[in-house]
Amino acid sequence: MQKDTTPSIHIMRSQLGRARGLGAAKHGAAHWWAERLTAAALLPLSLYFVLSVLLLKGAGRAAMAAYMGEPWNAVLFLLLIFAMFYHLSMGLQAVIEDYVRKDAKRIAVLMLVKAGIWFLGLAAAVSVLKLAVS
Repeated sequence: MQKDTTPSIHIMRSQLGRARGLGAAKHGAAHWWAERLTAAALLPLSLYFVLSVLLLKGAGRAAMAAYMGEPWNAVLFLLLIFAMFYHLSMGLQAVIEDYVRKDAKRIAVLMLVKAGIWFLGLAAAVSVLKLAVS
């Protein structure tokens, strides 16, 4: 009788973890879905942004403030900013996690990039709100 010499692989994941679809990091599927949902939200919001820019081409600050003063326009611009910067944050996080090798360096780069994204997103939202209430 021959002895089986094929190596065996033991998966160290519980049945519950397998059923939920969670990997080692416990959040991979949620991250993937969030990227897809923000990408889907960005399609109509970006189209709205482009149409708004074309509509306001050559307009002055007063016309822009009046346009942004309408509640739906301000809300849609804020949704665009949130979705865009959140999507950017998740995408850059995936790139950094995949390509920065050293743990300490990866954490530092990730924190720096996320801080920059938060700053720029907040600046964009404040700009919209400033136009909307002026």
